Amino acid sequence: MLALVPPPLACGAPHRRSPRPGRGACCSSLREIRQAPELLRSLPEIREAKRVVLVRHGQSTWNEEGRIQGSSDLSVLTPKGESQAETSRQMLLTDSFDVCFTSPLIRSKRTAEIIWGTRQEEMIPEPDLREIDLYSFQGLLKYEGKQKFGDAYRQWQKDAANFSIDGHYPVRELWDRAESCWSKILAHEGKSVLVVAHNAVNQALVATAIGLGTQYFRILLQSNCGVSVIDFTPKPRGGPPHICINRLNQTPNSPVAPGTSGGRKTRNRIILVCHGTTQSNTEVFANMGYESMNMLGIIQSQKTAELLLDLKIDCIACSPRVASVDTAMSISEVQEAADCLGADCMPRYVEVKKMVDLEVEPAFQQAQKNSTGSLVVHPGWLDGYDHRSLTDIWKQTKKAWHSLLHELLNESEPERNLVVVGHPALHIALIAQCLNLTMEWMGSFHLDAGSVSVIDFPDGPTGRGIVRCINYTAHLGRWSIPVTRSTAYDEEF
Repeated sequence: MLALVPPPLACGAPHRRSPRPGRGACCSSLREIRQAPELLRSLPEIREAKRVVLVRHGQSTWNEEGRIQGSSDLSVLTPKGESQAETSRQMLLTDSFDVCFTSPLIRSKRTAEIIWGTRQEEMIPEPDLREIDLYSFQGLLKYEGKQKFGDAYRQWQKDAANFSIDGHYPVRELWDRAESCWSKILAHEGKSVLVVAHNAVNQALVATAIGLGTQYFRILLQSNCGVSVIDFTPKPRGGPPHICINRLNQTPNSPVAPGTSGGRKTRNRIILVCHGTTQSNTEVFANMGYESMNMLGIIQSQKTAELLLDLKIDCIACSPRVASVDTAMSISEVQEAADCLGADCMPRYVEVKKMVDLEVEPAFQQAQKNSTGSLVVHPGWLDGYDHRSLTDIWKQTKKAWHSLLHELLNESEPERNLVVVGHPALHIALIAQCLNLTMEWMGSFHLDAGSVSVIDFPDGPTGRGIVRCINYTAHLGRWSIPVTRSTAYDEEF
């Protein structure tokens, strides 16, 4: 079923703005950040482009037991954890690395050894890559922590950024350590760096890289053996590098499998699907969306439909452009067919809604005419666009985001999955909207054609969105892009 949905008349009250999200500031509520990302970073200048691949260790014995690990070193990988590490090794097998930094803790070090395999390059233990220090919490089962520490445990769960124990603020200390780690990692001469560490410290590394404060703890998920990729590109005039999250939390398992977000079960989910490649895909903003997908794009859309096969999709929203509509219809048709495999099954139609606010292509094309920017998305690609054009685009995607949250909110269906299909530039803006950032942060994320990004809402659509993954492409199989291959200036996929 295909429906055309007009833009909403209003998008709700604007977010309150706050100054820089400092480590010592109260972080109980998330507010929109105003400063450009470069103003929030203290990372050193670099001479050459560098790609850093972050991997969390595999499942440990204390993960399995539900025990609080922190920086203790008393747990080892389970057989499942060893298997996860082996899957990650296979995923990174053809990728080249110059060096591996690893936490000295056994569970992380063993994961690194499995992934590193027969490589001859050096492995560097880095003490600051150890997991978050949780002091008296460490070693307790979660219910024991709740019984023994009461209010402190509840603060750890609800307001971790301001949580204190034994005279320490663990999350604030972790953010300081992450910044120290970046100084050491970026100082290394290697251009392609593997870092194997832990859940919380990897979250802190991702957040501090793009200038986000401690209130983003538990917002950017890091699953067991999840892979995240961050690109650092030097600026022509010096200073802190351009930093871009190329992908976040690409896991050995499906990103849409049932599970928890930050330890909480989620019932509401938005899946951002980038449409497949088109004939003019080499120039990102040329003829945006007017063309049908090429053969590669058709394969990508089919692979995405297969990935979403086991997920009950309640609605698909898409841009009215051809490539987006065709991708949405492929997903819808597979959903409908899959639901009718049983002998007595009745067809279930998944509604496809064309939403005009998801059509960002004209706005970007107009911005291109008014700018000196390149047609191809590359590090710092937003720098050439005039402020007024970007502001118009930002306002449009803000309306779109509120429309999507309204679509997700349905009291008669407490569990609801919404798929959104559009151009990568649209989804980059929606991710920034979800994180309550500003338009300057759009240059901090990268998405490939055919990729999938997942946002969970464990507290419902009115609560904070938890980013489960960004730019997931493993489902594309042989048509996916290797993790360590830079695509910033590629002329072809």
